[in-house]
Amino acid sequence: MGKEQKELLKQCCTTLHCTAPATPAVTTVSWVRTLVAINMAIQFEVKVWKKSSVTEFTGRMERYDRAITIFSPDGHLFQVEYAQEAVKKGSTAVGVRGKNCVVIGVEKKSIPTLQDDRTIRKIHSIDEHVMLAFAGLSADARVLVDRARIECQSYKLTLEDPVTVGYIARFIANTKQRFTQSPGRRPFGISMLIGGFDFDGTPRLFKTEPSGAYYEYSANSTGRGEKPVREYLEEHYNDETTADEASVLKLVVKALSQVVQSGAQNIEIAVMKLSTEPGRTVNYRILPTEEVEELIKVVDDERMEAEAEEAAKKTGLK
Repeated sequence: MGKEQKELLKQCCTTLHCTAPATPAVTTVSWVRTLVAINMAIQFEVKVWKKSSVTEFTGRMERYDRAITIFSPDGHLFQVEYAQEAVKKGSTAVGVRGKNCVVIGVEKKSIPTLQDDRTIRKIHSIDEHVMLAFAGLSADARVLVDRARIECQSYKLTLEDPVTVGYIARFIANTKQRFTQSPGRRPFGISMLIGGFDFDGTPRLFKTEPSGAYYEYSANSTGRGEKPVREYLEEHYNDETTADEASVLKLVVKALSQVVQSGAQNIEIAVMKLSTEPGRTVNYRILPTEEVEELIKVVDDERMEAEAEEAAKKTGLK
C-alpha cells in the first residue's frame, strides 16, 4: 500500500470513528473491505439526510396546510381546496333556466326512520322570487341562508325594490370570499345554485363556489355527481328542452337520473315560475311526491319508447 493510500484510509477511518491499520501489512482483501464499509457509511448518511429533508419539507407543507390566509409556494390555498372536496361529497343538485321558469332539483339521501324529513331540506326560498339549493355541509348552508334572507329584507327596506338575483348571488359570494382570508375562520364548505327572477321578469341562475367565485349559467350542477350531470346538460340543453315548465322538469329529472336511482323518494324538485297575471308575480312551489312520481313515470316511458325505436331501427338494418 502506498503512502497516499494509507493517508486516505486514515482520513476515512477517522471520519467513521474507527482505527486505521498502522502497519503496511494490509492485504488487498482488507483494503477492499474497508472501502466497502466506507461506501456503506456514506450511503447511510445520505439516507438520513434525505429523510430529514423530506420531513422538513413535509413540515413546511403542513404549515401551509393549516394556515388559511397563506399561499403555498406553488400557489394553493389548501383550506379552500379542502372545502371544495367537501362539496364533491355532498348531494347532487342541478338547476336549469327555462324561458319562463327556473327549476332546481336535488338528490335526497336516505334518512333514519325516526327523523323528520322536513328538517333536511336542500332547497330553500330566500325571498318571494329567489330560491337556492346547495351541496356540502348543511350547517354551513344554514348560516348563509339566514344571512341571505336578512340581506333580502334589508335591501327591500332600504331601496323599496325587491333584490335582484345577481345582487344576492354576489352577496353570498362576497361572504364566502371574506372567510377565505380572515384569520380564525375557515371557508364555507358548500356550493350553491341560486335561481329566480329579476323585477323585469328575466329568469336568472347563478352558481357560487367555496372560494367566493360566482358565475351565471343557463344550466349547471354541483355535488358528487356534478360532472356526469353537467355533461348531460351540455348535450341536451336547447330551445326545445327549455320551451316550457314541463320540458324543463323532464330535463332536470333526466339529468339527475344520470347519478340518482329513479324514484320520487330520491329526488326533490322546486319550481319558480313567472305568473301570467298582471303585476309579474312569481309562483314558487316544491313538487309533492305524487307529482314527482308521475313525472318520473313519464320520463321512463319516453326512455323505453326511444330504446324500442332504436332497437327496431337496428333490426331493420340487419
